[in-house]
Amino acid sequence: MSATIASGEVTWTPPADVRRSTEIGRFLGWLEQRRGLTFDDYEALWRWSIDDLAGFWSAIWEFFGVVSHTPYDTVLADDSMPGARWFAGATLNYAEHMLGTAEDTDTVAILGRSQTRDDVDLTFGQLRDQVARARKVLQDLGVGRGDRVVGYLPNIPETLVAFLATAGLGATWASCATEFGARSVVDRFGQVEPVVLLVAGGYRYGQKDIDLSERIRDIRAGLPTVRAVIDIEYGPWRVADALSWSALLDEAGSSGDIGEPQFDPVPFDHPLVVLFSSGTTGKPKAIVHGHGGILLEHLKNNALSWDLQPSDRILWFSTTAWMMWNALVSSLLTRAGIVMLDGDPTYPDLGWQWRIAEEVGVTLMGAAPGYIMACRAAGLDLSQADLKIRMVASAGSPLPPEGYAWIRSQLGPEVMLNVGSGGTDVCSGIVQNNPLLPVSAGQISGRALGVAAFAFDDDGREIVDTPGELVITRPMPSMPVGLWGDTDGTRMGETYFDRWPGVWRHGDWITFAPDGSCVVSGRSDATLNRGGVRLGTAEFYRVVEELPTVQDSLVVHLEDPAGGNGRLILFVVLADSATLDETLRKSIASELRTALSPRHVPDDIVEVDLVPRNRTGKKLEIPVKRILQGARPDQVASKDSLAVPTALDAYTAFAEQVQR
Repeated sequence: MSATIASGEVTWTPPADVRRSTEIGRFLGWLEQRRGLTFDDYEALWRWSIDDLAGFWSAIWEFFGVVSHTPYDTVLADDSMPGARWFAGATLNYAEHMLGTAEDTDTVAILGRSQTRDDVDLTFGQLRDQVARARKVLQDLGVGRGDRVVGYLPNIPETLVAFLATAGLGATWASCATEFGARSVVDRFGQVEPVVLLVAGGYRYGQKDIDLSERIRDIRAGLPTVRAVIDIEYGPWRVADALSWSALLDEAGSSGDIGEPQFDPVPFDHPLVVLFSSGTTGKPKAIVHGHGGILLEHLKNNALSWDLQPSDRILWFSTTAWMMWNALVSSLLTRAGIVMLDGDPTYPDLGWQWRIAEEVGVTLMGAAPGYIMACRAAGLDLSQADLKIRMVASAGSPLPPEGYAWIRSQLGPEVMLNVGSGGTDVCSGIVQNNPLLPVSAGQISGRALGVAAFAFDDDGREIVDTPGELVITRPMPSMPVGLWGDTDGTRMGETYFDRWPGVWRHGDWITFAPDGSCVVSGRSDATLNRGGVRLGTAEFYRVVEELPTVQDSLVVHLEDPAGGNGRLILFVVLADSATLDETLRKSIASELRTALSPRHVPDDIVEVDLVPRNRTGKKLEIPVKRILQGARPDQVASKDSLAVPTALDAYTAFAEQVQR
């Protein structure tokens, strides 16, 4: 098949034995046998899953054998949003479900592949042993229920061990990727006031060695609540005045009382992990997810949508700052093995990830749309590879039809492409493909089970075949139990329920077809989306506008229809004595790279006389973006709404220059 295809053309159809060979088919059989429920098609199954929330989520609980230390009284005691109360009375622990049982002891759980050190593989038995030791380490440091443990760590087995040990104690975990600058890390971790900080002193990214000692020094200075810093001793780097992770684990193991790991039973909504938003309108939101919600959602998603089974292995490149990391590691719930990758995902070439997939026998390959399109553009040929992949999953930004065509042409018509869209806020997918539905180029097959997702117009009415706001009208267990520090729920309400009371507004533009398939066209707010990774504009401003040469700034991102990184443009108002020469451009880029990450480095830096604001002082990022996409100024903002009526003129002139 050629690498071109028409939008909407079917690229994969479910096999004839789908109800026997897949986890969602097994679930259908279980529903018929145990509940007396039969469904002719996926639409009927989905409709039941949102109409009978108690029936559906209790079925997920029973089908996957969730272990509770005390039973639940009611599945859904209160279905209001926000404030839904799930599985009241139940106590459980997410970590207990992640580590397997005696029969899994010799099964490989983790395959660690890194550009910093040799391979590290762990069986479920070895993982259980390390988690048990790490639990004792944290206990000896005084960590208990409700405390926060944080990791400035790459995607490696040590990070997962620390996370599960933290969860097992009933403490709460949060992580940041090592590519983040100190400012980004402190803005996030500082909100949750951690007591223990785990760090990697450096790492190798492709051919470049990156020493994190200065960043770690600044991070420690910005986190006064930290009582202990633990160096996981990654590669040759060592952190001064830090405890040794390996020595602590060895000491815990030599104490003689380390057996099977223990797990503290906690309520269903007890805080498991804090994930952070991109920080568009200020400091990143600290989104709190509970043990039970993440457990049920990831059992449902990873088994029923991704079709992960115990014989599978999943590779999905992610940093520890993305919710995909949480979804990846939760694949252990299905007893599939996970590949943890760290380094430059395109080094020494675009084929690195595919070669690892071949080496370890990956059956589910996660690949961001930008990566798929880059492989296609480079003419990567996988025809000679001995790949065992039966599903490719993709999320983070829209994938154009050409990406669907490339996957089929390279891997064959039997390999399913599972494209989805969701977010940090629910730590899962909202709409996505699944094994019961055909896959059509450029489209997502349907809504995820248990997710009452619709498109609303400006008046809050459901619309079909027209772009609208993506909303969720009924609660999900994995919706946040709250935002950290938002004691009265005000910020939670303003974030998700500001437009239509009792209706979750996700912030994406989406078009649903009558059959439930859909197309996501991007964020409906000002969040930037570069290569599938969200970048917050406020983070840019906090760095750039502290430079003595910059008075004001505005950043926009223009998406690439072909699925690439697009174009990131930073507009700056300079101080009187400054000149935007090559030296200043490099200085701004270096500051953003150091304080935030390489993804924050703009493609263009453009000097302007002023930044457009409305009369309340808000920067007009979306109007500027629309002008750069070809809209007239009067189409995006009335002059009466501008603090300075001529503020958009310079951006119109720049857009005309670019379009010529």
